[in-house]
This record gives sequence, C-alpha cells and structure tokens, in this order.
Amino acid sequence: MFVRIEKVEHFVSEPPENGMKYLGFERLVLPSGRFHKAHSEDFEIFLVVLGGKCTVKVKDKVFEKIGERKNVFSGKPYAVYLPPKTEFSVQALDFGCEIALAKALVLDQAKIEPYLITPSQVNSGKWGISNYSRTFHQIAVDEKHPAVKLMVGETFTPSGNWSTYPPHRHERHNPPEEVFLEEIYYYKVDHPKGWGLARHYSDDGTIDFAGVIKDDTLHFIPRGYHTAVAAPGFTVYYLWFLAGEDRVQIPYVDPDMRFIDQATKMIKNIEDNLSL
Repeated sequence: MFVRIEKVEHFVSEPPENGMKYLGFERLVLPSGRFHKAHSEDFEIFLVVLGGKCTVKVKDKVFEKIGERKNVFSGKPYAVYLPPKTEFSVQALDFGCEIALAKALVLDQAKIEPYLITPSQVNSGKWGISNYSRTFHQIAVDEKHPAVKLMVGETFTPSGNWSTYPPHRHERHNPPEEVFLEEIYYYKVDHPKGWGLARHYSDDGTIDFAGVIKDDTLHFIPRGYHTAVAAPGFTVYYLWFLAGEDRVQIPYVDPDMRFIDQATKMIKNIEDNLSL
C-alpha cells in the first residue's frame, strides 16, 4: 500500500489501521522554536533527524542541538532511541527541522534507556553492483544500538538504478532461511518533480502492485517481495524500518531471481581482476 503524505506539520500512521501488526510512523515538520510534546505509549521509537536541528528531551536526558544535515541527501543522520511509556519533547532550532518517528509496538517489553546515535556511529557502505548498486546508512540494526524489535536505516538509490534487488521478502518465520519482519519505506526524491517506481508482489498472486514513488511517499510492506528503481536524473532515498519476531534480518530472495546474485559475484570478480 502507498500513502502520499501531505505537507502537514504532523502526520501519524499506526497499527492496525495502517494494515501492520507492529509498525507505525510519524513525520514532524517544525518551524524554528516550535515545541512538540508527546508520549511513546506502547511503542519503542527511533527518532531520526531528516534535516535541520533540534533539541530532544526524554526522561532525565537532554540531547541538545542535534542534527547537522540540511536534508537527507546531505550527510548521515542523528537519531534518538525512545523507549515505550515515556514522555518526550522536541524543540526545533535555527531554521526548523524535519523529524521521522519510526515506531514498533512492543507493549512494556523494553528495559532500554534512551540514547543518542551520532553520525559517526552510523555505518555506511554499498550494496549491489552495476545498475543495481545503492548506498546505505545503517542507523540501528544490531546490539551496538539496542532495541526490542526495531531496526532502522537509510538507502540512497542513484539515477536509473534499482534498489532492494534482486527482490526479497521476509514474511515467514522459518530461521535460518527467513524471519518474519514487517517493513515500511518512507521515500524522498532529490527534486520536487522527481520520481521512481516500486514493485510489490507475492508468490500466491494476492499482492501484485506497481506504484509511482514521489517525494514523501510511504510504502507499507506487511509481506511479499519488494523492489524499487529511481528514474534517470533523480536520486531516490528511503528510510526503512522493520520489526517482527526476532531482531535480525534474513531476507528471502525470490527464487526466480537468485541467478542475479550469482551474476553479481561474477561481475565483481571481473572488476577486481581488471583493477589489478
């Protein structure tokens, strides 16, 4: 399911109304000086600074003047972990800020205290090769940045390239081959008229969807294979976050597409040999 977010100060999407069991999402666009006070309720939250600067207060901790990128295309993010059943506040500074709240329903399971993730603590790299290469920021995906269920990161798909390719799913809890995880993508495009395309489908054919990615689009993925592509001339960003039975990613690649992974290894070997 696709949802295009309007230009509102505060957007909210929560389960089960959004078709998910665990995952929710909020987006804040705050002018300079504006306060936003809230309660995490039964959700654990990663607050990700998409752009601008802010101060976050939670429990007895104050994370002052966090955020150093103008927008998602200009550097690594700051993020704050907010446990469930906790009051918190955000104050926008300077020229304002844009905030994403990636949320997972955990009830009262969390015993983790709030903590800050700085850009230097965000792992970055490249997935794929050739015209399905893309870069990533892993914000919180393992025990270095703990959570009960939630994993969060960012992907940047360059002009004309495919992302999450070959397509994969994570809908069945069958470790070590696959684990059940819901996922939400929050897309942004580096030009107001920019766009991309997404494909979302299932083995049984009950899901067979293709949609146009525009700036501020949400893609809800409770199950099924998924992939996306950036139209030539534009870079497509997405904040991705997952939650499920275990806090581990074991993507199950579409069996019809697995030959692509073999080709990836061959191309990489050729490139390595040519660089000698």
